[in-house]
Amino acid sequence: MAAAYNHKVVEKKWRGNWEAHPINVNDGKKPKYYCLDMFPYPSGSGLHVGHWRGYVISDVWSRYKMMHGYYVIHPMGWDAFGLPAENYAIKNGVHPRISTASNIANIKRQIQDISAVYDWDMEVNTTDPEFYKWTQWIFVKMFKAGLAYEKEMPINWCPSCKTGLANEEVVNGCCERCHSVVTKKDLKQWMLKITAYADRLLDDLDKLDWPEKVKKMQGDWIGRSYGAEVDFKVDGKDESITVYTTRPDTLHGATFMVLAPEHKLAKSLATDETRKDVEDYIFKASTRSNIDRMQDKEKTGVFTGSYAINPLNGKKVPIWLSDYVLADYGTGAIMCVPAHDDRDFEFAKKFNLPIIQVIAKDGKEIENMTEAYTEAAGTMINSGDWNGMESSVLKKEAPEMIEKMGFGKKKVNYKLRDWVFSRQRYWGEPIPIIHCPDCGCVPVPEDQLPVLLPEVEKYEPTGTGESPLAAIDEWVNTTCPCCGKPAKRETNTMPQWAGSSWYFLRYVDNKNKDELVSREKADKYLPVDMYIGGVEHAVLHLLYSRFYTKFLHDIGVVDFDEPFTKLFNQGMITGKNGIKMSKSMGNVVSPDDLIEDYGCDALRMYELFVGPPEMDAEWDDRGIDGVRRFLGRFWNLVTENADKNFAETAETVKIRHKLVYDITTRLENFNLNTVVSGFMEYTNKLIDLSKKQGGIDKTTLETAVTLLAPFAPHLAEELWEQLGHNTSVFVGNPWPSYDEEAMKEDEIEIAVQINGKVKGKITIPADADKDAAIAAAKAALEDKYPENIVKEIYVPGRIVNIVAK
Repeated sequence: MAAAYNHKVVEKKWRGNWEAHPINVNDGKKPKYYCLDMFPYPSGSGLHVGHWRGYVISDVWSRYKMMHGYYVIHPMGWDAFGLPAENYAIKNGVHPRISTASNIANIKRQIQDISAVYDWDMEVNTTDPEFYKWTQWIFVKMFKAGLAYEKEMPINWCPSCKTGLANEEVVNGCCERCHSVVTKKDLKQWMLKITAYADRLLDDLDKLDWPEKVKKMQGDWIGRSYGAEVDFKVDGKDESITVYTTRPDTLHGATFMVLAPEHKLAKSLATDETRKDVEDYIFKASTRSNIDRMQDKEKTGVFTGSYAINPLNGKKVPIWLSDYVLADYGTGAIMCVPAHDDRDFEFAKKFNLPIIQVIAKDGKEIENMTEAYTEAAGTMINSGDWNGMESSVLKKEAPEMIEKMGFGKKKVNYKLRDWVFSRQRYWGEPIPIIHCPDCGCVPVPEDQLPVLLPEVEKYEPTGTGESPLAAIDEWVNTTCPCCGKPAKRETNTMPQWAGSSWYFLRYVDNKNKDELVSREKADKYLPVDMYIGGVEHAVLHLLYSRFYTKFLHDIGVVDFDEPFTKLFNQGMITGKNGIKMSKSMGNVVSPDDLIEDYGCDALRMYELFVGPPEMDAEWDDRGIDGVRRFLGRFWNLVTENADKNFAETAETVKIRHKLVYDITTRLENFNLNTVVSGFMEYTNKLIDLSKKQGGIDKTTLETAVTLLAPFAPHLAEELWEQLGHNTSVFVGNPWPSYDEEAMKEDEIEIAVQINGKVKGKITIPADADKDAAIAAAKAALEDKYPENIVKEIYVPGRIVNIVAK
C-alpha cells in the first residue's frame, strides 16, 4: 500500500526544488503574460487569510498561463510610504523606516508560504530612493507640463492624522485611514491637474475589460454632464450670478437661487436688515466640512435680502445662502426649480418659496404638489414660448437656444476635482520643488534626483499645517538652481498614492538607473494583462494609475495609455457574521497555523472553495478539513494506480475529457469555487471507477494531476514524479485539451410521465429519435401505458410525456 500523503514532507521538498530550479523562466521565445497583484502596504499585523485569497487567485491564473506556453511576469513589491506605515510607527514608538523594514520581512515570509511563482528579482519598494527617484521625476515632468501647481484652498483636514486629504480619501465624512471626522482647513497645497484628462479617463473606460460596477464607479466619480451656464443679473446692482444647470429646459420654473456661503458675492448681497443673519450663517458654515454639509437631511439657509432676474421671463427670484451648495462645485450657485428637484422642493416648502411646475405628464398640471415631479419625460407647461414642447427634446436644444439669446452658453461640467497632492507628514516622497524669492517655484534638476528624505529622530506630525521636514533647517535651506540665490525646499511630502500610481511599470526594469523603464522593455512586457485586487481601490488607485499612464504615454515613456487590460476584483474574506477582519476586532485568522496543520495546498484550495471569488465570504476554519481529506483521496487514487499500467477504457476516456472541459471552462470563467468542487466530484467518480474496473490508466491520472497543478502545486509535482516524470509538471507539459465527441454519452436516462406525473425511468441511446423514445417508454411501462392517448411528447435528452384522457 502506498504511503499516506504527508504535506509537510512534500511541500518542503518542492519549495526547495523550485528555488534550485525555477519553473517560470524567460527563454526569450515565449510570448509574455503579465499577471499582477495589487501590492500590499506592510502593516504590522501581517497577512490574514483574506489577503491570501487574492494572491492564490493570481498564482493559479499565472500557473495556468504558464501551462499555455507563456512566460508569466508575476512580481511582488511593497507600497511602503504614506499614512498607514507612519501611523503604525507612531503607535508603536519606532521610526517608520525600522518598522516598515520589519513588517516587510514578516509579510514577505508569509507570502513565500503561498509558494506563488513570484519573481523576487523584480521586487520594488516605494521607499527605496532608487524607486522614488522616478516618482519625483514624474512630478517634475508634470510640473513642466503645467499639470502640477500650487494653490491655497480649503482642504479636507484630518485632525488625527494631522494632514490634508484628497476628496477621494474622505468616506462618509471621515478619514479613510483612521475614521476620524474630517474638517476644513485653508492651506497652500500642491495639486495635480487630473481634470485635464477627465474626458479621456471617462471615454477610455469603454475599451477596458473591467467589471461593469468598477467602470460605473469611475464614470460616476468623473461625473461628466452636459448643460448650460446661465447668467442671472442681480436686481439693482451691476453684478451677475452665473449658475450651471443640466436642466436649462426648466428655466421658467426657477423661482429662487441658492449660493454657497463662501460665494464671493455672499456678503455683498446682504441688506441692512439681513446683514447680521447672513454673516452669522457664513461663519457657522465655515466651521463645517463639505461632507457633513452634503449629508445633512435638514436644510438650513438664510435670505440675503437681494433678488436676481430670471433672464428668460424677467421675474425677480430671491437669492438665498445655504450650506448644501459648495463653493468648489460648479459655480458655487444654483438656480432652484422646486417642482422638479427633491432637494429644491424640500427647501421651498421649508421657507415657503414659490413652486411652479413646468414639466407635466400628458400636459396635465398637478394640483397641490406633495413632492417634486422628477421624471425626465413630459410636456412643457407654464413656459411661455416653450409650452407644448417635449421636455426630452428641449433639454438637448435649450443650451444652444440660451446661447443665442445671449444670457448663457453651452457647458460641459465634471464632478472630478484636481488631486490634492500635498501631505503634511514625514513618511513620504519629498516633493522636488525649490521655492526661490526671485524665481518662484523651481523644479529640482532631473540630474539631482532623488531628493532624499532626511534622517530624523522626531517625525510626528506638527498639527500646524507644516510638515515635520520644515523644522530641519539644514535640509530646507538650499540654493536656487536657476539663479543660485538662497532658497528653500518644499517641505510637504507626496501622498501614499504617488508610488502606487506607476509601480507596475518599474517591475519589468527595476534596476535601470537611467530611465523609469526602457522603451524596449516597456514595449516587450507592458501593459499589465491581468490585474487582481480588491474593489475598494476602484476610484482611488485605479483612477490615479490610469491618469499617470496616460501622462507617461503623452511624454513618450510608454506606447499605451491604459495600464491594466483586464481587472478582476476578489471579494473580501470576513470574520463571523460578515465583520471585516481586523486586529481591533480580534477576528483576524492568520494563515501560519493553518499551513502547519493542513498544508499550503489545502489552504490554497480552501481559499477558493469558500465561495465565488468575486463575492465576500465568511471564514470558517472547519471547512478546510474537507479540502484536506479530498487531497488525501486524490493522493491515494494516483499513488495506488501509478504503477499498474492499466489500459484506458471507454468510460475513463469519457470522464477524462469531461474533467478537462469542466475544469477549463470554470477556470476561464473564474468560477474557481466550482473548480474545487469539480475536482472533488470527478475524483470520487474515478475512485468508484477504479474499484469497478480494477484501476485507472496513466493518461487519465496524468491529466488529472496536470489540471490540479495550478491549485495544489506541491502535491501535483510529487504525484507527477511518482508517475515517472523527471521534469516539473509545469515545464513542457501543456494544459490538456478535450474532445467534445469523446465527451458524448452513448446512453442517457430519462423520465417517463403520464399526465405530468413520473411513472418510471428508461435508458435509451443518446441519439434516439422520438419514435425510439416512445417505443422504449411503452416497453418499460407495459400495462401502465394508457389507451386513450391524446399526445405523445419527447423532449430530447430529458423526458417522455404522455397525455391521456
